[in-house]
Parts: sequence; C-alpha cells; structure tokens
Amino acid sequence: MLIRKLFSFEGAHVVRHASSHRCAWSIHGHSYRVEIILEADALDHGQMVYDFGLLKAEVREIVDAFDHTLVFWKCDDPAYIAMCRSHSQRWIALPVSPSAEQLSRVFFVLIDAVMRAMPMRNGEADVSVQSVIVHETATGYAQCFRRDAYNPRMGRVAPALIGFSDAVRREAATGILDELASTAACAPAC
Repeated sequence: MLIRKLFSFEGAHVVRHASSHRCAWSIHGHSYRVEIILEADALDHGQMVYDFGLLKAEVREIVDAFDHTLVFWKCDDPAYIAMCRSHSQRWIALPVSPSAEQLSRVFFVLIDAVMRAMPMRNGEADVSVQSVIVHETATGYAQCFRRDAYNPRMGRVAPALIGFSDAVRREAATGILDELASTAACAPAC
C-alpha cells in the first residue's frame, strides 16, 4: 500500500548545461511541491501505513531547509558560488546540478536516511520511501525511485555531500541537518 504526503517550498537555482538558455544562465525561482510516497506491505496498529503526524518533524524540516534558498551545484563556476554565498544567507550546495530530476534524488536520499533512522513504535512493518516527486511547475515534475536515488550514473548523492549554509543549519530546530551530514563520506572533487 502507498501513502502520500505533500510539502512545498519556494526556491531559486540555475541549471547549468540545460538546453534552455534562460534556465542555464539566469537565476530563477519556483514554487516547488514535494510529494513523499511511502510504502508498506502491512498496516500498523492504527491501521495505517505510517502516521502522517510523524512526518511533521524531521521530514518537514528537511523540505523547509530548502525554503527561500538559492541552491547551486558545487561544481559550478567558483565566482558564481562565491556570489551565492556572499549575497544570500540561505543557500544549499549540491553535489549535482539542481534540476528537478536531481532535487528529487536529493530529497529521496535525505528522507530515506531519516526514515531508516526513525524508531518504529506502533507496529509499522517495513515502511520505506517508494518515490519522491518534485514539482517545479504546475505542469512539470520529476519522480525518483530507489533505483534512481542511488544510481552513480546519475551522479553521487549522499547527505554528507550536501552543504547547508550556517543560516539554514541554525534554523533547523531538530538538528537533523547536522545528523545527516555526518552519515556519509567526504565530498568528491569536481
């Protein structure tokens, strides 16, 4: 059985090497929607796959970390990266370009790590992230499945490879961003 929880955030990016000149060379923003789809083969004691209320802390905090941020690729032009860091308090550096496709992978990996670490207290059975959908616009989205999230041919994505600005980290009430950052290997060189 599948369940879905919808979150939203506002963010900006540049998608280098995109076919569209505007996307590749201009900072632009989106009203993103992120759908988390969980699956399980059995229901818990409350007859649910997973209580939606449990997603309101760490998972919401992960999505909220991206709200009103400038997201950039760590391998972008160093002058652009320096500008992002010096002119925006809220930024996130990714090991991959911040396309909708890659953002769906980033969210999958982050949320998967959180879900695997969460204690199951109510008879939940094998609850896992089935997919993550990132809507960049009302008409376009990218959907990531497990096979995509950990596919090295699409670029390596791991929690420790994601850089959150001091302002983003300070605003993370549960400390989940710091916990996630310590769960994987060091960042590769560009």
